[in-house]
Amino acid sequence: MDASHTSHDEQAARWNGPAGHAWVDLQGLLDDMFRPWEELLVDTVAVEHAASVLDVGCGTGSVTRAVARRVGHCVGVDISGPMLDTARARAEQEGVPASFIQADAQEHAFEPAAFDAVVSRFGVMFFSDPVRAFGNLRSTVRDGAALRCVVWRGPEENPFMTTAERAAAPFLPELPARQPDQPGQFAFADPERVHRILAESGWAGIDIQPVDAVCALPEKDLVTYFTRLGPLGTVLPGADERTRAEIIEVVRPAFDPFVQGAEVRYTAACWMVSARAAGAKLS
Repeated sequence: MDASHTSHDEQAARWNGPAGHAWVDLQGLLDDMFRPWEELLVDTVAVEHAASVLDVGCGTGSVTRAVARRVGHCVGVDISGPMLDTARARAEQEGVPASFIQADAQEHAFEPAAFDAVVSRFGVMFFSDPVRAFGNLRSTVRDGAALRCVVWRGPEENPFMTTAERAAAPFLPELPARQPDQPGQFAFADPERVHRILAESGWAGIDIQPVDAVCALPEKDLVTYFTRLGPLGTVLPGADERTRAEIIEVVRPAFDPFVQGAEVRYTAACWMVSARAAGAKLS
């Protein structure tokens, strides 16, 4: 089995297993926390007057539904069955023109030239072959179609996102190390790499701008957040109760700099990645 298939299998297992179920269980918390990015993406795609939009790595579908409400039909694609079950149920309940595909967007045979725009909120950093993936996305949009993705900048600019693993590291030597340029949260931290990926996969008019937003969650949900998600979420389920309690006792105070009364607040440092599908005069 080659490396790309290994990575695909690992991602499928992760997002159809504990990580996917954790996102389902915490969907309300995460949707509220990342609302600034949802609103930004909806605003940027609305000016495109797109009639049909593809949302990549849509998860439980908050962005997909928001885009559908604002601009018309939106299709969400994700590898996670549990998250898409929730996305479909929420779209049906709300009566919005959204639909969903369970697939790896890197490999899926989308209908050619079917979309006017592609959006993603933190959903494009997990491809094993990003050039192939963005080439595949290019094939499913019309010439001149817009690409709008929000991705994380580096961990050094996002200390909140690494607080738990840094505090727990002495107790959990098996914590998976983050590998630069490998599939994961910070895979698109290097804007030059992102530019190169897009240029090689058929996108032009590439623009990568830093954008920051203040995100928040209730302090009462903080322990649930850092024990269910991220690197700790991959190892704590296998820990005994004593070890788990000891780790929580150490990790929770590490978040004190972000706690403001009943709320946890932090600045999310991201890139807004914009491009157009090459092949037509760009505006």
